[in-house]
Amino acid sequence: MRAGAGGLVGLVARHAFLIVICLAALYPLWFIVTTALKTNADYQLDPTGFPAHPTLDSLRTMVSDEPLPRWMWNSLLVTVSSVAVSTLVALLAAYAAVFGRFRGHKIFLSTSVALMVVPPVTLLVPMFVFMVDTGWVNHLQSVIVFYTGLLVPFGVFFLSSFFRTVPEELIEAAAVEGAGPFTVLRRIVLPLSGAAAFTLVVVQSIWVWNELLIALVFLQNDEARTLMSGLAQFQGRYATNQPLVLAGALISILPIVLLYLSGQRFFVRGLTAGIGK
Repeated sequence: MRAGAGGLVGLVARHAFLIVICLAALYPLWFIVTTALKTNADYQLDPTGFPAHPTLDSLRTMVSDEPLPRWMWNSLLVTVSSVAVSTLVALLAAYAAVFGRFRGHKIFLSTSVALMVVPPVTLLVPMFVFMVDTGWVNHLQSVIVFYTGLLVPFGVFFLSSFFRTVPEELIEAAAVEGAGPFTVLRRIVLPLSGAAAFTLVVVQSIWVWNELLIALVFLQNDEARTLMSGLAQFQGRYATNQPLVLAGALISILPIVLLYLSGQRFFVRGLTAGIGK
């Protein structure tokens, strides 16, 4: 009986601990939502309380009176372009490294891992000089090129780890049947790696969508700003109107949340793929 009671107490304690962790993780989101539904006067009276008179005025102002839609469109273009190009390059490079077995493929994979640990801030000055010389500052292609280069090493590492779980017998059988490398990649490897590719797209998209430093440096024109760099300017411009600022933050969260929820099953499967290999 004592052992059973001790086990029950341990189970309750673990669940209580997990509940506390979940509440701590969800509280910032709760604070954003409740603040975005307040007027500035209500926020000044009670910053952390529930809105006494919920209103959508801050959300309406952000959408209709501020350049938020333009910034969201810029962020969407940058995210889709950089993630699509980097994922395609990573797919081809990882496939060649794992199945092509070209001379030096191990060095190539090791180099990709080494490039992952290079801080992006160390590349900021030389890339800015390059973009100034090409005239791309304040143009979206400047951050698209930079983001793509930063995303490729992790994409190669992630996909090559998953490709090692694909049975080589399938690749050999397809080669015997006369299938070329691109046919094998398109008809065998890609259908098997859909979950891993989706996971990579989600992770990379979250990083690009939320990136701030590079966007602040390369996009200094209001018309060219991405969403996060624009919201950073709001923090200084509307420092006394926190409901307006957090209304923009709430809108910025929604696309990524929808992306994750739309493929949560594939995301979890992709994260766990290849663990036992």
